[in-house]
Amino acid sequence: TLLYDKAKLASGEIRVTQDELKKAKDELLPREKESILEAIENVTLFHERSVPENWDITNNHGAKVGEKYYPIDRVGIYVPGGNVPLISTVIMTVTIAKVAKVKQIAVVTPPSAEGKIAPQMLAALALLGVEEIYKVGGAQAIAALAYGTETIAPVDKIVGPGNAFVAAAKRQVFGQVGIDSIAGPSEILVVADAQNDPNWIAADLLSQAEHDEAAQSILITDDVDFADAVEAAVQAMLPQLERTAVAGQSWADNGAIITVLSMDEMPALANRIAAEHLELALDDAAGWSGKIRHAGAMFLGRYTPEAIGDYVAGPNHVLPTAGTARFSSGLGVADFMKRTTIVACDADGFSAIAPSGVALADAEGLG
Repeated sequence: TLLYDKAKLASGEIRVTQDELKKAKDELLPREKESILEAIENVTLFHERSVPENWDITNNHGAKVGEKYYPIDRVGIYVPGGNVPLISTVIMTVTIAKVAKVKQIAVVTPPSAEGKIAPQMLAALALLGVEEIYKVGGAQAIAALAYGTETIAPVDKIVGPGNAFVAAAKRQVFGQVGIDSIAGPSEILVVADAQNDPNWIAADLLSQAEHDEAAQSILITDDVDFADAVEAAVQAMLPQLERTAVAGQSWADNGAIITVLSMDEMPALANRIAAEHLELALDDAAGWSGKIRHAGAMFLGRYTPEAIGDYVAGPNHVLPTAGTARFSSGLGVADFMKRTTIVACDADGFSAIAPSGVALADAEGLG
């Protein structure tokens, strides 16, 4: 941490104290507190619907079979830091762990050079009841969570997004611990026709471009004049952003505007891109969504910007990137749980099913 984050912390200063948490919560602005609590409420409501239920049935031979779900005992959550206090990532990860009833939650996040964590982030963690927080980030934080140190006890699973070094570290520790996914730079695909305000669409594209120089923002439209208007709006808006340099580099390197002859061509292209975030700013957005199978999250209609999903709507914003929405999903309650299968036979059930087991074992030469 001293080497890479330039933060001078003694071993006893790595863990956030209760006084630091209380101070951050007490100094939180009322509007900030209200927004955090509203987001927690919506994220909780959404994810409570997806808590898996235990089940069992009796099969044709009379054996009872089923599944039981258990929360993972101890989870490590990585929250990116830097210049932006990612309060929303705290909410999107810790809230779900709470819904899954994980008993031990350890949060790691990189400190500033002064050894501090953004007070709003600490306040959100305090409001969620998290007490185990460490001022450490990067690959070293992943290693600490996986293998343990004198200060940080090892966890069973690590979740949460991070930079390229965090992603590489998660790959290396997988097997020692579980991981959720390997997250890449953020990305957005906006599908919009000429009935939209070009400034709104430009703002949505830049909402992801400002995350990272490697972030990707793409527009698909069926109107060339509208495409030109959006490009002009992007260029006009860029100088007004706080993170102008980051967003400008992202747009220059990875931004794209694609025109199609007809929106009928759009679903195949969207499925090929398999974007992390997909906005359908179209009439009958729900109908168009039925033609798309690969997207981390969809935002339907002209009044549903991706940023709403990032913060307060309820669905998770830790999502598959780099085309992995073809085979994976966003962070959910199941990521904080594990399942165990159950088989129970009585004497009659065993007698009925055993001959088939013997026959299969013999066929495999394992009888």
